[in-house]
Amino acid sequence: MPDRGGGPTGPRMRVGRPSRRVRTLLMTLGVLAVLGMAFTMFAGFWTDWLWYRSVHYSSVFTTTLWTKIGLFFVFGLLMALAVGFNIWLAHRLRPPLSAMSMEQQSLDRYRMGIAPYKKWLLFAITALVGLIAGASASSQWRTWLMWVNGVSFGEKDPQFDLDVSFYAFDLPWYRFLLGFGFAAAILSVIAAALTHYLYGGLRITSPGARATAAATGHLSVLLGIFVALKAVAYWLDRYGLAVKSSDFKATDNWTGLRYVDANAYLPAKTILFCIAVICALLFFATLWRRTWQLPVIGFGLMVLSAILIGGLYPAIVQKFQVQPNEQAKEAPYVEKNLKATREAYGIDGAKVTEYPGTSKTEDKTQLRDDVDSTASIRIMDPNIVSPTFQQLQQIRNYYAFPTNLDVDRYAKDGKDQDTVIGLREINLNGIPKRNWINDHFRYTHGYGVVAAEGTNADSQGRPEFTESDLPSKGDLGTYEQRVYYGEKTTMYSIVGGPQKEIDYSDDSGEKTYSYQADSGVSLSNPVNRAAYAVAFGEPQILYSGAIGDGSRILYNRTPKDRVEAVAPWLTIDGDAYPAVVNHRIQWIVDAYTTTNGYPYSSRTTLGDTTADSLTASNNQRAVVAQQNQVNYIRNSVKATVDAYTGEVKLYQWDTQDPVLKTWMKAFPDTVEPKSKISTDLMAHLRYPQDLFKVQRELLTRYHVKDATTFLSGSEVWQVPDDPTNKSGSAVPPYYLSMKMPDQAAQAFSLTTTFTPNGRDNLSAFMAVDAEAGTSDYGKIRILKLPTNTTVNGPSQVQSQFNSEQNIAETIRLLRGGDSEVEYGNLLAVPLDGGLLYVEPVYVRGGGLKYPLLRKVLVSYGGTTAFEDTLGEALNKVFGAEGPTTQPPDEGEEEGGTKPPPTSANPTVQEALNDAQKAFEAGQEALKKGDWEAYGKAQKDLEDALKRAEDAQAQAGKGGSGNSGGSAKPSASPSASGSPSPSSSPTGG
Repeated sequence: MPDRGGGPTGPRMRVGRPSRRVRTLLMTLGVLAVLGMAFTMFAGFWTDWLWYRSVHYSSVFTTTLWTKIGLFFVFGLLMALAVGFNIWLAHRLRPPLSAMSMEQQSLDRYRMGIAPYKKWLLFAITALVGLIAGASASSQWRTWLMWVNGVSFGEKDPQFDLDVSFYAFDLPWYRFLLGFGFAAAILSVIAAALTHYLYGGLRITSPGARATAAATGHLSVLLGIFVALKAVAYWLDRYGLAVKSSDFKATDNWTGLRYVDANAYLPAKTILFCIAVICALLFFATLWRRTWQLPVIGFGLMVLSAILIGGLYPAIVQKFQVQPNEQAKEAPYVEKNLKATREAYGIDGAKVTEYPGTSKTEDKTQLRDDVDSTASIRIMDPNIVSPTFQQLQQIRNYYAFPTNLDVDRYAKDGKDQDTVIGLREINLNGIPKRNWINDHFRYTHGYGVVAAEGTNADSQGRPEFTESDLPSKGDLGTYEQRVYYGEKTTMYSIVGGPQKEIDYSDDSGEKTYSYQADSGVSLSNPVNRAAYAVAFGEPQILYSGAIGDGSRILYNRTPKDRVEAVAPWLTIDGDAYPAVVNHRIQWIVDAYTTTNGYPYSSRTTLGDTTADSLTASNNQRAVVAQQNQVNYIRNSVKATVDAYTGEVKLYQWDTQDPVLKTWMKAFPDTVEPKSKISTDLMAHLRYPQDLFKVQRELLTRYHVKDATTFLSGSEVWQVPDDPTNKSGSAVPPYYLSMKMPDQAAQAFSLTTTFTPNGRDNLSAFMAVDAEAGTSDYGKIRILKLPTNTTVNGPSQVQSQFNSEQNIAETIRLLRGGDSEVEYGNLLAVPLDGGLLYVEPVYVRGGGLKYPLLRKVLVSYGGTTAFEDTLGEALNKVFGAEGPTTQPPDEGEEEGGTKPPPTSANPTVQEALNDAQKAFEAGQEALKKGDWEAYGKAQKDLEDALKRAEDAQAQAGKGGSGNSGGSAKPSASPSASGSPSPSSSPTGG
């Protein structure tokens, strides 16, 4: 259309403003985003609540939640009110604006800019500081619960005569309140000063007074509050000296007062407290005097006093009073530290006995007989034989055993025996085809226990299984074998619904199963499904047809995770272990209560102390609370997790522990009394390894009770490095049924050795009675060797093994081809004044992917043996045979080699010639490391000797043939020092 003039032909376009449709779309997207964020937060909260309800520990969730909410709102509101009130007050006290200076003119545009939004700005600032303060306070829920529920220890510190509970429960809360007060005072001073400056109450460049009287009074009161809080801090610091960490040449992480603390720092803190109170009063006095002169002088005096009295004076006392005569000055305080540390770590009852280190008995036969009654020597190392369990008992690729197996006790023929045990857990990496359905619906659980005798191996060096196959059968009887909860079970599973699970496979085919317990959380509710779809990031949970009526989701499936979740106040041991209890598989978890507020007790870092060669070499055996420093620990709770239902039970173990009593008040009805522990469960409880590691580390220094000896450092020990590997980490403690010199019978024990600091010879042997339910449970026995004699320590014994020529040659042969030699646990056993060392040696040879026991190293009194079986090695070391060993055949040579017999009978001689050839073929295969050929040669040897025996017997019946030698095939020819799979190791 042509332009007719008269202006624009249509409505004027509005530039920059979106259309109504766009605005509606943006608003809708904004609402959806807010709803999405809200539902994400709700999903996390709701799934946590459902999980705690499913394990019947909802009270833990609600108590923790309400405590956090309460602390958040109380302290957030207090901080918001403190800052907001001082901003409001500073604004209220603003001076009238007259004779505007250049400084005030430049600030005027800021005042005008915020004038319409003053209320909103005040609300935003107070809300921000309130949120930050509330979030910080909510993290102190443990501190609050311990303070409000704290019970008495019944013990007082030697300096202030206050109950230990003051330092463990009260002082941490007071320090939090003090820190909160300091934060509120500082933020209030900053907020008030900025407000006064903005509205002219404070001037920096303007002529005349720098501050109005109102601003001076307001800020001086706030500074007075800050200084008053500093006075309170000085007063609390006096008590903090009892739990203060400091480096001391006798020990790191020393806690408690030393001479300089008691005679310099303590009076200095008292003097500084008085000065701070006076200084605070001077600040408050400015309300009347309206001058900063006296408060500034007082504050300067306080700072100078802190430098001189709090810093210089203690340094002078340390330099000129303590150092010239340190032992005499520090001895009384060292004695307090010794006593407190031993009590706090439960090592005050450790019994130290002098031990000669060498045997006085000349009758070696008697010593050989005593070995059997002294210890049930375990030659199956649970940290080595897991691949053997895997190869022989995995059955299916989707099963797996933990890297480190466990040692337990099970009765056989009416007698307890050490047993190596592991569960056949689900291994998702072995599933033939990985997809969402297979990972979470079909392959959901492991199956069965596999157990083997700890003291025996079969003729091929394999474990003697007492429970094996699939389904498992053996000595453990009938029990629920399905393992839905385990150490390797880290993925969630959805069970009980339309989708059937793979149970196990046998010769008749694949079996299916549907979960029967009420564990986990029901997904029949669409809200639950949506919440878990969001929480787990799995949208398929919301719409998958594999989920229906009866479907339940199982997660948090490792025993450690479950116990930590239901008891967040506990520190969990790094090694949960399984046991068959009352026809069910139960995971047993040791848990600790700790504090770092035990006065005078030295601190230790649990993560460092519980590390050893096992935790260094793999991540399966975890350590405790990596950097958690404590100076008090108790194994106060024994927990169980049902491998099928996931049910968690907490049992009170240490009935005297005040820390546990405090938590039981905070979370009532969560911990069951000790009397609820069944007899069957009690038989499998044991002394925990991580507690033992902490105690042995402390005992390297705190085995002495004399302050002078402690200060001299002459009796400091160390935990030796593990000589069986190259990790350079401490040797792990070993479970072993053994008898200490003062014991009448063997007891299941946890053992370790000590060496002098910086040396390799043995200084002490330590054992704790690990048999729960007995009167001696937890009793620590230490055998201290004399300092004027040298007894080989673990590394020296290992070096002696490796340096002996015949042993080194045999090891070289065992390593032939692609074979690998692995050293098992180097066990030490006290025997008649000396130390008996036993170490199994395993070989992975030829096509074998798993270790087999091939040799046993034994050392006693400087004599070493390296034989096929433990019995043979003991016989050689003691020069005598055990009560169960058959006497050697006539003609047997010193090294154990018996040459093939000869005979005048042609048939017999032919068979013996075949035996000789088979023997030589076996030796050649051994040198090459060809275990398959070696096994074939051994079978040919056995067949040839059998033919010789049958021919000799037939000739004897016919009365013909005069044999020129015996054809008795009772021992297979084998070179001295070579592994003979046909030999059967004995249990000693």
